[in-house]
Amino acid sequence: MSISVLDMSVSLDGYIADPDDFLGGDDGERLHKWADVKGESGQPSVPVGQFQEEWEAAGAVLAGRRTAELMDHWGGDHNGLPIFVPSNRPPGPAARWGYPLVTYVTDGIESAMAQAKAAAGGRDVQVRGAYTGQRALEAGVLDEVQIHLIPVLLGRGRRLFDVLSSEIELEIVRVIDTPEATHIRYRVCR
Repeated sequence: MSISVLDMSVSLDGYIADPDDFLGGDDGERLHKWADVKGESGQPSVPVGQFQEEWEAAGAVLAGRRTAELMDHWGGDHNGLPIFVPSNRPPGPAARWGYPLVTYVTDGIESAMAQAKAAAGGRDVQVRGAYTGQRALEAGVLDEVQIHLIPVLLGRGRRLFDVLSSEIELEIVRVIDTPEATHIRYRVCR
């Protein structure tokens, strides 16, 4: 059975992007340095390798429109995976004609998640984007949250959970502590 996982790197004070809301800025790069950590063999460290295996084992991606557009829809596929983008307006030309694995879904987050889970074929759906993660939580279609908590206080930028309509309980599933980050996986309680 497919599960949906919002997977995000976050500063200790809750930020996911720099003040200009640009993912590739200095703060954005700081938040993702943990993913480049190599072990003595030159291969990814054990935790990084484990996360890479999880990402590669996914069957589909659900990404917010802003995130998808900032990433140029990952060139049309996310490591060969289909990408579903919930949006209230049609896609731009690149996504419409040049990217056959990108599907814009205009009838809500619930429909977008259902389509992503069907396409995933029993594998995980990786969720990308703060706004989309928040809407999926509120709609009750997000199953898990994986946070890579970075030991830095940015003091500014775009927050991961800026506005939620109600309290949402989570259960800790796994904690992996490394010098670069504390990786916490939560199950959404329903």
